Amino acid sequence: MKKAVVALGGNALRRKGEPFTIEHQYKNVKKVIKPVVQLIEKGFKIAITHGNGPQVGVEFFRNLYTREKFPPYSLDALNAETQGWIGYIIARAIREQLYEDRIDRDVVAIVTQVIVDKNDPAFSNPTKPIGDFFSKEEAMELMKKYGWKMVEDAGRGYRVVVPSPLPIGTVEGKIIKKLVDEGSIVIASGGGGIPVVRENHGKFRGVEAVIDKDRASSVLAREIGASLLMILTEVDYVYLNFGKPNEKPLERITLEQ
Repeated sequence: MKKAVVALGGNALRRKGEPFTIEHQYKNVKKVIKPVVQLIEKGFKIAITHGNGPQVGVEFFRNLYTREKFPPYSLDALNAETQGWIGYIIARAIREQLYEDRIDRDVVAIVTQVIVDKNDPAFSNPTKPIGDFFSKEEAMELMKKYGWKMVEDAGRGYRVVVPSPLPIGTVEGKIIKKLVDEGSIVIASGGGGIPVVRENHGKFRGVEAVIDKDRASSVLAREIGASLLMILTEVDYVYLNFGKPNEKPLERITLEQ
């Protein structure tokens, strides 16, 4: 049977201008789940991944604003946290859609660790923006106080940037493949997965980073033997020069391109 990995963008869960509530994000998940279930009806076995850029940014600053009272969590722990509740609402939405369509499938969300190279150059060159936008003055104060790196993002203000190393493998890849092969719908590698590096004697250590969700999805697709990788987001095309006056939509490209 054919296998597919379907990647839901973190921005697909939250529409621009909407309140950042679980209820609104759940309603948005419900809207995008129908075509996923249609793939199942066409004979595909499915794994679902999802982004968490907006969500992990909220948790990052929730930790900032409460750090005087509660010790802040590291980014790997925040990724695990968002994987948990986003996986929950996706699983709930899928089960409801399966029930409506009279399809009998198990649904499971797996908190997933994704392996990165501890020597990846991304660790010395953070580029992944997360969280709120700040004025230049606010950014200067935050950088001085917390030692963060912040950059201007698309003229909208300054944001914290964190390392985004390349994924090289999925710790739970074998069990995810087994569950998908058995017909379960598996939600995994949320937010690009929890970034971990290999230590000696079979140990893994979480690191402060955010992995690109689409890259992690492609790694998972190879590991489970998927023939289709589908990326769903809130924009209608992939663009060159996105958000700029000379942006150009790419409707179709070759593998070489």
